[in-house]
Amino acid sequence: MTALTSRKPSKLAPWEERRSPVGQAGKGTLVTVIVLAVLGPLYTIVLTSLSSAATVNRAGGLVLVPEEITFEAYRQIFSDTVVSRAVLVSTGVTLVGTLISTAVSILGAYSLSRPGSFLHRPLLFSVLLMFVFFPGIIPVYLMVSGLGLKDSYWSLILPTAISAFNVVVLRSFFMNIPGEVLDSARIDGAGEFRILWRIVLPMSKAVTAVVAMFYAVGYWNAWFNAMLYIDDTRKWPLALILRQYVVDSNPLPAATAGVTGDAPPTLAIKMAIVVIAVIPALIIYPFVQRHFTKGVIVGAIKG
Repeated sequence: MTALTSRKPSKLAPWEERRSPVGQAGKGTLVTVIVLAVLGPLYTIVLTSLSSAATVNRAGGLVLVPEEITFEAYRQIFSDTVVSRAVLVSTGVTLVGTLISTAVSILGAYSLSRPGSFLHRPLLFSVLLMFVFFPGIIPVYLMVSGLGLKDSYWSLILPTAISAFNVVVLRSFFMNIPGEVLDSARIDGAGEFRILWRIVLPMSKAVTAVVAMFYAVGYWNAWFNAMLYIDDTRKWPLALILRQYVVDSNPLPAATAGVTGDAPPTLAIKMAIVVIAVIPALIIYPFVQRHFTKGVIVGAIKG
């Protein structure tokens, strides 16, 4: 007992943190400032979108103190407007695009993680080349036009269907699965697709969830492809509406923008659109956040 109590604390390794009251206070202050910098604008945006015209006018713009709460801006947006249609377009593109991109990335990453597979080296070299070179906007635009994808929803999905970063992250994770497990499955007569579906994917739920979230957030926030390839405003996604109407302050057709008659102030509608664009990411992130360390950081380090 005496030996245990008199033992000196072990020396910290060079990379381990040496805690001190000043350091802890500094980190707490820094985290508090970052949280306020993130939540402050979000609080103001939500409050402005829920305020009446009189409240917004009295505040001279963004509302900081809640007074009269009204959902008139949201009612205007979702009552036969271009915004409500854009929400449906973004939701469909996000669901279909995420499914396609995740499936293709898993198949590509699994094939690249097995040395000796068909065209392993050329495909791996092509993926790594995507990190360095981008063909450019004009060649991609000509290819999309040549394939007849202009003004179709596929033009919002196919040009960005595969991310080299996500493929590399998945490949790194797959490569750390013990080969003995896969070999035993082959001895039992399992094919590669069965091994992928029954063994590899159940062991890779964390990284798969994170990659799917990366794709989902990317599709939900994508507006550039729509600006290039979509001329029909009825097919615009929400991100392009946000860009045109909120950021650039370009007017939407009055009959579909919900800003006619006794409509609430324009600023309230703008802030309501911002809230609608942000909510899906806020809902999805807490469910995936717990997988980040295991799914991405661990996989990247091992890779």
